[in-house]
Amino acid sequence: MPDQFLYGVEVALNGLMAGVMYSLVALGFVLIFKASGIFNYAQGVMALFAAMTLVGIQSGQVPFAHLINATFGTEIHHFGWEVPALAAILLTVVVMIGFAWAVNAFIFKHLVNQEPIILFMATIGLAYFLEGVADLMWGSEIKTLDVGLPQGASLWLEENTSFLGGEGFYGFFIDKLDIVATVIAALLVAGLVIFSQYTKQGRALRAVADDHQAALSVGISLNFIWVLVWSIAGFVALVAGIMWGAKSGVQFSLSLIALKALPVLMLGGFTSIPGAIVGGLIIGVGEKLFEFLIGAPYLGGATENWFAYVLALVFLVFRPQGLFGEKIIERV
Repeated sequence: MPDQFLYGVEVALNGLMAGVMYSLVALGFVLIFKASGIFNYAQGVMALFAAMTLVGIQSGQVPFAHLINATFGTEIHHFGWEVPALAAILLTVVVMIGFAWAVNAFIFKHLVNQEPIILFMATIGLAYFLEGVADLMWGSEIKTLDVGLPQGASLWLEENTSFLGGEGFYGFFIDKLDIVATVIAALLVAGLVIFSQYTKQGRALRAVADDHQAALSVGISLNFIWVLVWSIAGFVALVAGIMWGAKSGVQFSLSLIALKALPVLMLGGFTSIPGAIVGGLIIGVGEKLFEFLIGAPYLGGATENWFAYVLALVFLVFRPQGLFGEKIIERV
């Protein structure tokens, strides 16, 4: 088998893994849009806040330490203990549930039946507010996230695929963290699809998204549904934050991964959970192969920065609702 073809296969596999990482962020957008009709601009910042909270709890950092020290002239930074990874994750989930309750109680409960643009603007304000709170609460320095996930290339995969090529081919280079992220994403999607299709709460989510007033009229608690869906989106943001934080460190640029989720949503559809995964895989493989086959040899490289957005723009011309999005049918 020619080595050039094998390198292309390796690039495509790495693209699939990168696409799964994009999909983890896109899932949070889909959940909230599917359940409430709100495009949540704050999803990327939620992933950042969840990852920073996890690192802070795990390392025993005092929340708002900088503010407390500046106000009272103290020098308190840590409690003096460390929390095991699993316990820290569970405590972070509790924090994200509290965040979901606060978002509903102080913002969206007062915006029932408002225009979508009003709700979207509210999420923009929420994003900047949450980013400021994260800075005050945990500090702005880059943090290392370690919850025991495997790191580095899979030597087993390299050794067992090296026979496919010639002397210059040493096997497929695949990061173990990406493999773990793929497995976790598959389990998440399966769980969310089952929840959405086969549970009473899942059906209530779709009813709320269609019409707030109609859902209220049949006895669906809008407050409960919104707290539930923002809690689930917070959990998904935590998973995405763990994967991205373990890969590149917990830093404020982590919130920008939400921008890469936009073309994923355009391809997969804003209301489809499986579509978020399929869209992510298409974007991931597409940008890696385009860079490998065209970008690096003919365009000087760096095409991964813009390829996803161009692909989404072209795709919108032919299917505006995305591959799995709901088709809009109107009486004329």
